[in-house]
Amino acid sequence: MREMIPVENVIAALPKARQRVIEKRGKVLLDRVARRMTLAEVRKERKVTQTKIAKELGIGQMQISRLERRKDPRLSTMERTVAAMGGQLILMATFPDQEPVILASASPAKESRAGTKKKAQKRVA
Repeated sequence: MREMIPVENVIAALPKARQRVIEKRGKVLLDRVARRMTLAEVRKERKVTQTKIAKELGIGQMQISRLERRKDPRLSTMERTVAAMGGQLILMATFPDQEPVILASASPAKESRAGTKKKAQKRVA
């Protein structure tokens, strides 16, 4: 088996111009990951109204307003709200001594289970 070569060594061996391009691209990617937004900011950026999300979730617009102002919303509520905007909620844990870890739900989302059930019904038919 081959010995692992540290990425720093590989980058150091590249031409300086290429190193600058890699460094610039790395900064852009890190800035993207570090971006923090509230649910309301995400909704506004995506140009989705509270009314549209409420209709998608089968609740009142006032409940969406309250959700966006909550300091500690339930994870399942956030997951459903993000899904109503067309997205997927991903929870990431970071530690000083290891790479970030994406935390998975213990059970699949309701939509996923429904989709699996429909696929199973099609196979039976």
